[in-house]
Amino acid sequence: MSEADDIPEPPAKAAEGGEARRGWIVPAIIGSGLLMQTLNATVITNALPAMAEAFGEEPLRLNLAITVYLLASAVFLPISGWIADKYGAKRVFMAAMVLYALSSAACGFAQSLPQLIAARFLQGAAGAMVGPVGRLVLLRTTPKSELVGAMSVLTMPALLGPVVGPLIGGAIVTFADWRWIFFMNLPVAVAGVALVRAFVPNVKEQAVSPVDVTGILLTGVGLACLIFGFENLGRSFLPPGAVPGLFAFGLLSLWLYGRHARGNPHAIIDLTIFRLPTFQAATVGGAFMRIAMGANPFLLAMLLQVGFGLSAFAAGAMTFISAVGALAMKTTAPPILRRFGFRTVLLVNAVIVAASFAAYGLFRPQTPHWMIMSVLAVGGFFRSLQFTSLNGMAYAEIDQARMSRASTTSSMVQQLVQSIGIGLAAALLHFLMRAHGESELTWRTVSPAFPVVGAVTLVSMLWFVRLRPDAGAEMNARRG
Repeated sequence: MSEADDIPEPPAKAAEGGEARRGWIVPAIIGSGLLMQTLNATVITNALPAMAEAFGEEPLRLNLAITVYLLASAVFLPISGWIADKYGAKRVFMAAMVLYALSSAACGFAQSLPQLIAARFLQGAAGAMVGPVGRLVLLRTTPKSELVGAMSVLTMPALLGPVVGPLIGGAIVTFADWRWIFFMNLPVAVAGVALVRAFVPNVKEQAVSPVDVTGILLTGVGLACLIFGFENLGRSFLPPGAVPGLFAFGLLSLWLYGRHARGNPHAIIDLTIFRLPTFQAATVGGAFMRIAMGANPFLLAMLLQVGFGLSAFAAGAMTFISAVGALAMKTTAPPILRRFGFRTVLLVNAVIVAASFAAYGLFRPQTPHWMIMSVLAVGGFFRSLQFTSLNGMAYAEIDQARMSRASTTSSMVQQLVQSIGIGLAAALLHFLMRAHGESELTWRTVSPAFPVVGAVTLVSMLWFVRLRPDAGAEMNARRG
């Protein structure tokens, strides 16, 4: 009997739903919640100056609105899988979407910075449930042989959010009121909940272990410290020594959790899943790809807006073209993976992705816009192919009993490396400014950062090269 034969089949109701449920409808519906989350995370950046003026605060203080969201997400991420198992993933996913919409409305109605921060904390807590629980619903209702195609649809919102966010944010701030950045989540949530109720199969509650309070506290504190530390890397918002202290305390907390989880059957995060080659390669190796993905929007915004002098709306309109490349990937990823397999695609595509990042460093103020947009479109395609491959392969060896912990763990790593990417970009620009002896950013300062980010992605190949040629074959009905 093969390993795949030992994996319980998804609920019967998923099979009764036919191709409509197993095709693009269910992942697209779940993706609506992810789109609401990723879009809001990128749109708010463009609105910070207008929000600061409305509250009578310094613009730099509005950074708290972003930081508190990340902190809340870090605290509640570890427990999301346990809550989904206890109360049912579908029910928790719908409740999280409703809470996210209500907290978004509270952000829109906020009349002061403390009110906004409180609302953003609730929004971050809800966001911590939307991502991993939504992915868990898909994992438990989709056969493994169809999961790559479903993941290619599900990952679209995560890729589209950072791309269309600056465009939408620039348009709202320029032509409307910044509060609509939060109000636009309401119709998305209403439509999403209605569609989930109508089309998404019910995912029953799973047998749950006792809640691991110690594990939740250690992982939550550890993640929060690391994310907050990376958010302030290369900045001067905190006193000297505070950032190294955050890193030290965060790493200590996670080390203590490792000792706590050793031999503990009820640990909130199952560290043994990192022994699975496919999960380790997709999560740890893939983290270097996601670091670059986290840095890229920030660096492109600095290059196009500060370096080239484009408006926020014009820069957002230009980078939107990378979404076209990502959309083109949606239908081509499954046949590519069936033809070549995960290992070959990940290795070859890692080089292509690294080259595309390095190519951004060749942009100059006089470079024709059509050429910039063409390079961005190609880069968007191959990055999307890489993330679809990583997200699909991660669950190849995960059985149904450990799906919730695997989904939560993957989300925690992604949240952490996203903040690492932003912190790396900020620190890299600070270093390049000092190296060039400049007091402000120019395109000459920003351009060298792209090859460095591209080189970071190549580190992932150390994990990909160790995969078997037929690794993850059951995910796309490919046999070695």
